[in-house]
Amino acid sequence: MNKIFETPLYGYKRSPDQDSPTPVRHKVIVIGAGPVGLAAAIDLAQQGVEVVVLDENDKVSFGSRAICFSQRTLEIADRLGCGQRLVDKGVLWDRGKVFFDDRQVYEFNLQPDEGYANPAFINLQQYHFENYFVERVRELQADGAPIEIRGRNKVEAIGTHEDHVRLEVETPEGPYTLEAEWLIACDGAASPTRRMLGIDFEGRVFEDNFLIADVIMDADFPSERWFWFDPPFNRGQSALLHKQPDNVWRIDLQLGWDIDKEREKRPENVIPRLKAMLGDDVEFQLEWVSIYTFQCRRMESFRKGRVLFAGDSAHQVSPFGARGANSGLQDTDNLCWKLKLVLDGKAPESLLDSYNAERVHGADENIQKSSRSTDFITPKSEMSRVLRDAVLDLSEKYEFARPLVNSGRLSQPCTYDGSTLNSADALDGPAETRPGSACPDAPLGDAFLLPKLAGKFTLLTIDADAPEVLEEDGVEVTRLALSVKDDLTLALKRRYLGDATSAVYLIRPDQHVAARRDSYEENSFRHAIRRACGKE
Repeated sequence: MNKIFETPLYGYKRSPDQDSPTPVRHKVIVIGAGPVGLAAAIDLAQQGVEVVVLDENDKVSFGSRAICFSQRTLEIADRLGCGQRLVDKGVLWDRGKVFFDDRQVYEFNLQPDEGYANPAFINLQQYHFENYFVERVRELQADGAPIEIRGRNKVEAIGTHEDHVRLEVETPEGPYTLEAEWLIACDGAASPTRRMLGIDFEGRVFEDNFLIADVIMDADFPSERWFWFDPPFNRGQSALLHKQPDNVWRIDLQLGWDIDKEREKRPENVIPRLKAMLGDDVEFQLEWVSIYTFQCRRMESFRKGRVLFAGDSAHQVSPFGARGANSGLQDTDNLCWKLKLVLDGKAPESLLDSYNAERVHGADENIQKSSRSTDFITPKSEMSRVLRDAVLDLSEKYEFARPLVNSGRLSQPCTYDGSTLNSADALDGPAETRPGSACPDAPLGDAFLLPKLAGKFTLLTIDADAPEVLEEDGVEVTRLALSVKDDLTLALKRRYLGDATSAVYLIRPDQHVAARRDSYEENSFRHAIRRACGKE
């Protein structure tokens, strides 16, 4: 057993709040110390917002759980101060292979273009991710940031009010009551918060089950994503293999719908399946086994008054495509700067409705792509299977068929097309940086672009004039002036200018484009700032 599963990271300590004669009110309380809850808390604390994290546990999650973390997640983690330690520990990969029966039909490269600080993906067990994020919390605490984690603090009841949320919390020393101006629920797919507020999911539950096994073994497989359709070792089903740090390998095996889940998880049933895949001569140990059912569902709204939902508590997708934790960090990335503006009185409370609108848009995009992957991986009719197998056969020799193969469209940052925070596009520039898009990275000599756009409103000028500082209704925007006349910035030109000769971009604190024009026009950008803050 890995010791990290048994080591308390944020053990129970009595809080002065438990001895207060009246409930203490905090600015923000986060429920859940998983990747999403910790990301939200760190983000807020870095902005000076007082935040308390409550979790009924005091350790990392048991088992590897989420393992594939996307480039966008690593960019967010960089801004939170712990991206590099994730990359240093993780297994970096950008290539994958697809197999049909006993043959490889094709391979792909997720990042054929250069000029990014981070890899396309890393594989890293969720328990390592959580451990590094807790380390970051401790660093912030040492620097005096207003952040706290309370382990073995289980929220038993929630009452919502017009100007606060009231929580009844159970601890090893008995119950106490807290209040929060705002509550962020990051308490997972089973979300007790959602249940206590009487809210349910809407969506599909697919009739299929998959076995997950974390296997410790020495193996010379490359650091690639390998996916099998109808392999000899799991006929009529599918399989997936990923390498993780510490000689741990993730294996997913499709089992079908009508199974005895508890029976299938027993080692005497798991081991023969793994031997059929790996070979009788391969020595391995089981570290963790679980079974999951495909689900593509979400809440109708991610906001209920002063309660905001993020991550799996708000939405669920099937795991192929790595859309769970990655979309959860995009939730917090979208939410926290907006909440900071609201708390500071620099934006109306209605700005938080744009969190709901934009991230519901992101969830619907993920659910659609995940559902299509699931339908391709697990065809529900003989005709669907015949069509799928024909696509796989054709993909071996014909490139046109390969985009039709769907073993899980891997997570990409969501573009908020149609958001009320966007201004009309006024630049004939690249589609990838249109308003609503997450800014792609680009090299700037010996540095990279995205760290210069982190956590603040920025006026990015490329061979264009603009003021160094622009303030609109209490919101300050600082200029980042760049030029593409240097050969080192060809990626910047390709990603931000295209055929244009100059550009001015308004970038939100979450590194999404709010507006862009070919030159600076003061009234237009003042209106764009107000619109990006929910004031127009």
